[in-house]
Amino acid sequence: MTTIDATPIRTLNDRFRKDMDFSLGRWVMTRGVNDKGVLFVQRACRAVREFDQFNNGNDPHREHDLGRMEVDGETVLWKIDYFDPDLQHGSEDPSDPAKCHRILTVMLGEEY
Repeated sequence: MTTIDATPIRTLNDRFRKDMDFSLGRWVMTRGVNDKGVLFVQRACRAVREFDQFNNGNDPHREHDLGRMEVDGETVLWKIDYFDPDLQHGSEDPSDPAKCHRILTVMLGEEY
């Protein structure tokens, strides 16, 4: 069985998420998140950036690409997906920023 080193992907995901490095991709909010208002969106984005509760149960591949937390009593999820630079297909190599455009989606738990 081949083991893939997730460190480069995890490092890029953390940079994208924590530092909001938009050279690596873009963030999108679902309608449900947006409908909660600008202050909720700001608090949700802060919670995504500060999320550090990764474990084997929620991060089995060690990519730091998914999180779940509570914001103002609402369950909020975020997920990073990997696309090719044209956003037409999945990325062939998420460890290479030249071959991967990340989309981080922030959603309410009920929207998942």
